[in-house]
Amino acid sequence: MMLKKRNWLVALLAGLMSISFVLSGCGGSDSSSSSTSTSGSATATGSAAEKLDPIEISFFITDPGQAPTPDNKIYKKIKEELGVSINWEFLVGDKNQKIGVLIAGGEYPDVITMSSDIISKFVGAGALVPLEDIIDKSAPNLKKHYEPYKNKVKDVTDGHFYVMPDYGVYYNDFSINVNEGPAFFIQKAVLKDAGYPKVKTLDQYFDLIEKYKAKNPTIDGQPTIGFEVLSEGWRDFCLKNPPQHLIGHPNDGGVVVDSETNTAEFFWDKDYAKRYYKKLNEINAKGLLDPESFTMNYDQYMAKLSSGRVLGMFDQHWNFSNAELTLKTQKKDERTYAPLPLVFDEGIQDYYMDRPVLNVNTGYAITKSAKDPERIIKFFDALLTEKWQKILGWGIEGEDYMVDDQGMYYMTPEQRVNYNDQTWRLGNMAHTLWYYAPKMEGTFEDGNATSPGGQPKEYFDALSDYDKEFLKAYGYDQQSDFFSPAPENRISYPAWQIDLVDGSPASLANTKVGDIATKYLPKAILAKPDKFDSVWEEYVNQLHKEDIQAYIDRINEQLAWRAENWK
Repeated sequence: MMLKKRNWLVALLAGLMSISFVLSGCGGSDSSSSSTSTSGSATATGSAAEKLDPIEISFFITDPGQAPTPDNKIYKKIKEELGVSINWEFLVGDKNQKIGVLIAGGEYPDVITMSSDIISKFVGAGALVPLEDIIDKSAPNLKKHYEPYKNKVKDVTDGHFYVMPDYGVYYNDFSINVNEGPAFFIQKAVLKDAGYPKVKTLDQYFDLIEKYKAKNPTIDGQPTIGFEVLSEGWRDFCLKNPPQHLIGHPNDGGVVVDSETNTAEFFWDKDYAKRYYKKLNEINAKGLLDPESFTMNYDQYMAKLSSGRVLGMFDQHWNFSNAELTLKTQKKDERTYAPLPLVFDEGIQDYYMDRPVLNVNTGYAITKSAKDPERIIKFFDALLTEKWQKILGWGIEGEDYMVDDQGMYYMTPEQRVNYNDQTWRLGNMAHTLWYYAPKMEGTFEDGNATSPGGQPKEYFDALSDYDKEFLKAYGYDQQSDFFSPAPENRISYPAWQIDLVDGSPASLANTKVGDIATKYLPKAILAKPDKFDSVWEEYVNQLHKEDIQAYIDRINEQLAWRAENWK
């Protein structure tokens, strides 16, 4: 819910730290991004054309991951043409502990991935380099890229620009074929077994899962899991966010915002929240909920999804998409997931898919330990040319993708297999660098999408025969057709990006109610059904002992500020 921030994609963590953002909104690298597209392309001149001295840059990725192979062809090309070699470090173990050690020591890698839940720690420690002057002087592509959002990217505490948002800047036209945002997901096999019904309500959803699990108690020799809940760390939005969507509101993190009055409501103690968790209590009593839901970590969650035996969960697609890649590699397309924008009652309009929103506070930041911040910025500036964006998004022409007679990009079946193979990517794509870097989204000047997933024809042609038949059964052309069209974003949207300011009453309240929810929601869900109401009452009483008003006041203050300054 609210916790601090978030985001992205990785991001995060809540009670842990002191983060002060409206965490649960988390978007990660969700598809959300700016509602304003940037016309034209970044210049191919400027730093990209300069002959720069070779440099080795150390990167710390604040998420688990794997380093590319030493012979990775894209990184070799970057070294040859841009003079940059990269020394990768990925998160191992507890993120908060690692960051605490870094800050205490005062020595940092040159570049660190930021997220809403940790940025204020680094800013507060004076660990980050303000980028506005460097970009203004030496990075014409980055300057143009962020110009429409110059007020949004400023740190709310001191007005400096520390983090280069990774997602949310669109160029020219764009198509969202896959909505990477939130939904209740369900295995395609469950929907096929039921005759491809259009599922609208939470009750309909769990009825389907219950019937399928009864018919298929095991999948590939392992017990079938009806519904999974991820509640670890900042990813606890999987546990805490669903009620707002079930009443027809978009992802605002820990609050529901009235679009007419632009004011927020804390919803964790509301009757509609109780209705959702009581439903989880009910399905737990039926044996549909994974008993390990509230003890497993993210890696264990991904392993379960990748096994193909989890029938459903609430999540954001970007948060588990790698599990689907694993399933596809195993030719288990029927075990991948379809998104369902569920509501409590059929009369409620679903509002899960939103217009693109700039992913502020998530992306790369340069630390004070970097010896040459300007040289690093020039590297990112060079990557923001169409030449390098095509290499990072598509690969090498003729090797990783082809060009047809009309100049449109496509992939052969073999190239598509490679593109979806995580092992192959380690040797042939610079996916990690690209994922967190400032990037073009939308289309290039020649009309091609900035990545294969955004190219409508390539998206459909790349689908497996199973997925084509699955979409055909629903009369859809793409995954995003499961959602109602996204309305225009409120100017102040989304509230989950609001910085609560570390150490403030709002931040402290956010942390405390987050801890209370983390303790009591599992307790209520796992209670015997006749005990649910008493546990819920105790939970709400504990929430009301905290200074929720301070939290709401901060949110409403920032919503009003945005409405005035983001016009």
